[in-house]
Amino acid sequence: MPSGVRGAVVQRVSALPEGPLDVFWLPAGTPELPLGRIRLHWEPAPHGSWDVTAHLGLATTEVLLASWPAAPDDWPRLVRPTLHEVTGLCTALAIATSALDLSNRLAEV
Repeated sequence: MPSGVRGAVVQRVSALPEGPLDVFWLPAGTPELPLGRIRLHWEPAPHGSWDVTAHLGLATTEVLLASWPAAPDDWPRLVRPTLHEVTGLCTALAIATSALDLSNRLAEV
């Protein structure tokens, strides 16, 4: 990872094993992640592997979503299923929350 960044924010995760994993660098000093966003961080580990972590933005904080210690060089393929499932779940929760908010507003009328 370049110096001056605290990780890479996941933009899009393909469901395909070889599909894209689009990210953008998150500069150091950037506030916490927005709700439902995932930040990846990786650093070299012993024996040519990588220590990879993923953090998830919640309403008021970030939490550790997963870690893959000593992941192989093709670690994006390893983390893709978890990232894909979590982004799908966050999208579903956002839609359900919007529907509930709309339902509550309509009930007040």
